[in-house]
Parts: sequence; structure tokens; C-alpha cells
Amino acid sequence: MENFKLIKIEESLKNSLSKMNFIKPTPIQGMAIPIALEGKDILGTAQTGTGKTLAFSIPLINKLILDKNAYALVMCPTRELASQVMSAIRSIISDKINIKTALLIGGEAMQKQLRQLGNRSRIIVGTPGRINDHLKRRSLDLSKTKYLVLDETDRMLDMGFTPQIELVLKFIPKNHQTLLFSATLPENILRISDRYLKNPKRISTGAISVPIAKIKQETLQIFKENKYDELVDQFLSRKGSILVFVKTKRSADKMVKRLKEEAHSVDAIHGDLRQSKRDRVINSFRKGLKRILIATDVAARGLDIPLIQHVINYDLPQVPEDYIHRIGRTARAGSEGSALTFLTSEDRSMWNSINKLIDPNFKSALNSLRKKIKGKRRGKRIKNKKSKIREEKKLSFKNKKKLFGKRRLERSFRDNEKKNFDFKGKSNLRDQRKSFRNRKLDKPVKTFEKKDFLFKKKKNLFSKKKTRPNGYTNNPKYFGKKPLENLSIDEERKNFSFKRKKKFKNRNNRPKNFTFKKYNKKRR
Repeated sequence: MENFKLIKIEESLKNSLSKMNFIKPTPIQGMAIPIALEGKDILGTAQTGTGKTLAFSIPLINKLILDKNAYALVMCPTRELASQVMSAIRSIISDKINIKTALLIGGEAMQKQLRQLGNRSRIIVGTPGRINDHLKRRSLDLSKTKYLVLDETDRMLDMGFTPQIELVLKFIPKNHQTLLFSATLPENILRISDRYLKNPKRISTGAISVPIAKIKQETLQIFKENKYDELVDQFLSRKGSILVFVKTKRSADKMVKRLKEEAHSVDAIHGDLRQSKRDRVINSFRKGLKRILIATDVAARGLDIPLIQHVINYDLPQVPEDYIHRIGRTARAGSEGSALTFLTSEDRSMWNSINKLIDPNFKSALNSLRKKIKGKRRGKRIKNKKSKIREEKKLSFKNKKKLFGKRRLERSFRDNEKKNFDFKGKSNLRDQRKSFRNRKLDKPVKTFEKKDFLFKKKKNLFSKKKTRPNGYTNNPKYFGKKPLENLSIDEERKNFSFKRKKKFKNRNNRPKNFTFKKYNKKRR
């Protein structure tokens, strides 16, 4: 099929395609549209940027023109892709066709979507999560759906939408046409096609895992700490719009903040942004208001921006297939583009798996490059304070070894001299010490007398006195008494009596009717 005019579609649809300057179809469009118009299921695989959206949207609109009671559902993995598919469909629908649409995606107001569904929208485009939300609310009725499209199915399965897709398929009637499109074709998709597609026609254009030939691919071996500086150098050396892919949302926000401080026209797009903010960022990048766009893998699929001239992989993707989708953002619709990838020593295994996906006969040559990098690093070592200290320690250790050897020789000479030398003087000293000890023993010892003297003194100290002990007291009657010399302390204790105590012992003398007058007055 060389021209859209040769396709057997309605005249109103042909006129709208000619207004949009769609004259020559792409290979995937030329193969898919005639089969889809026959009402057969399709399992289509093609590279990104080859026009898959029109391949399913043209037969979709044509079927709804013919059957005015039929509905169509298009499911996409991301909000960006869903909104892009919707804009492509709306551009084809002219005033004469008069088919209403509804976009059901997260991050947008529910009331707006409910209004769209209330106006009998026959073309519904959305993400699996939001479609399921409307099904639970019973605001969406899929009982009349006769045309189902699963776009970028491999991406939907990677994102964990398999159970949600299966829930949606339960609400769709069995007699419907299914079109499944994907950039890659893993085993998961083949299983789904066996379950939900009826004798599908297999369509594929070009190699699935090979990027577009017009993309100039480059790699740069770099250390991790020098990545940001090299990125800024690439911004200055390159002309045109640049799309930079990073691994996480946090690193995207950090990079944007740092680049804005350095006066670069830059913005970020990732999963945490609201849909209104995402739309603003993409529109400003499309119009050329922002030159640099920092993105996560959310933007790897479905972003159709013809202005993107350069793609830089600051971080490698987590899945090898995503590399093809990333670099597929440039060289759209036949234009040329370039893709640069930063490679560190940590990216060796992932880079090998990416190359094996593109070329099965690939042999890893990164080990040799790694060795070269290590050799260069050793040669260009900068002498810091620590390295100087280490060198000094090495030198000192060598000097110590030399000294230690000299000292060993000196000790050996001394030992030999000691063996040969007779110590006569030492024997004389020993004799003198013995005589001195004997002299000490001959002297009379007066220790016994001292001991007797001390013992007597102790006896006098501990002997009991018959007199009253001199002490301190606060009793005033004590000072008037004379000391009793004959009585001992024990006898005094026996004769001593507390006269005041006797008063308290005789309780009969106490007054019986005792009252507190003060307290009685208060109680009355």
C-alpha cells in the first residue's frame, strides 16, 4: 500500500487524513491497516517512532463510523502515551465524523472525566489503573466495546498491570476485535496473545531489538565522580534540544536544581509530577522554551517530540529493552539524531546485556577497556599529603632495617667479648655482701624491751576507771552533782531511775474528760 487514498475507508476519514498531510503510510501502517479493516486480531511488533498509533487508530475510527452503537477502548501504560494517542485520534476526527472521546488517566480531576463519559464518549483512551477506578464506580460501561487496543503491552506487563488488564477484559464482551502492539515481544506477551487473541495475524517490521539506523550511537568511558562535569561539557558542545535519562526521580530533581543554578534552561519529568505539570513541561519542551529535559524511564515510551536531536543516557536503564526505547525518542519520523551513553566500571554487566540484545554475536570488550582505565589512573596519580606520608614511612622502614642489621652485628661482637672476659670483681662483691649480713646478725637486738613498754601502755589505756567518765551532756542537773569515786558504771546504771517516767506510767491520774476547746468551738 503506497497511498492512503487506496485504502478502503470512509471518505470523511480520507479527507481528514489528507488535511493532516498523511499521504504515504509507514511499513507498519501499510501492513496493519488492511488486516484490521477485515476485522481480524493483530499481534504487531515494530520499532518506536514508526507510526504504530495511526496503524490502529485509522481502522478504529472507520469501524465506529460504520457501527454507530459500537465503542472502542485503548489501553496505554503511561499518562504521556495515553494523552499522545488521544491527541493523534482527535486530530483525525473532523467535524463531519462527530465521535466523542474520553481520556481516563491518573492525576486529572474525576469530575472532568465523568462529564466526558456522560456525553456518550465512544472512544475511550486511558491507563489500566484509572479505567479500573471507573469500573468500580460504575461510571464506565464496556458492554458495547467491539474494538480493543493494547498499546506498548510489554511496558504494561513490566509495570505490573497484568492483573488490572485481566480485570478490564472481564467487562468486555467476547465478540470483539483485539489489536496488540509492542516494541518488543517477550514470552509474557505470547502467553496473553494465546489467551485473549483469536487466531492473530503476526506483523513485524524490521528487527525488534535493533534501534533505528539513523541514530548515531556513541559511548563514553568515564569515572562516576566526573559524570556531571562531562554532562555540562556535552551541553555546551552540542546544539539543539537534549533529552537526558537518569535512574531515579530524586536524582532528576537534584540535577535540575543544580543546572538551574548554573543558568541552564532545563526541566524534569517523572512519575511524582501531577498530570497538569507534566503537560506543561512537555509543551514547553515541544515549543522550544526549554532546551534540556531530564527524565526517568516514564518518558522513554510514547514521547513523540520531533525536536529532540540528542539523547544522553546519564544512567543505564534497569531493563535492556528500555535502552532501545530511550534512544528511539530521537530520529523520529525519518529525521536524524544522536545517542550518547556514559559508561562506568559498574555498568559493565548491563552494557553487555544491552549489546547482546542488539547483536547476539556480541563479545564483551569492556574488560580490556577497564584495564586501560586502571592503568591510566595509576599513571596519573596525584601526590597528596597521604601519599607523601606513605612514601616517607616506606623510606623510614628501609632505614630501620639497615639500622637493625648494624645493631645485630654490634650485639654479636659484645656477646663474644663477654664470653672471653673473666668477672673476678663480681665474686669479691658477693663475699662483701655476705660479711655485711653476718655483721647485722651479731648486733644485740632491743626489740623485746620496746614490745614490753608498748604493752604496758596499752594496759593502762584500756583499764576500767571507777570514777565517773568525763564527757559532754546537755542535762542541767548533771553539773550540780559530785562525782562518785567508789561506784562503778554498772552500779550507777542500776541505781539510776527516771522519776519523770513514773508519771506517765500511772494512767489513772490523768484527767478523763479531756477536750480541745479550740477545735470544739470551730465544730459548733
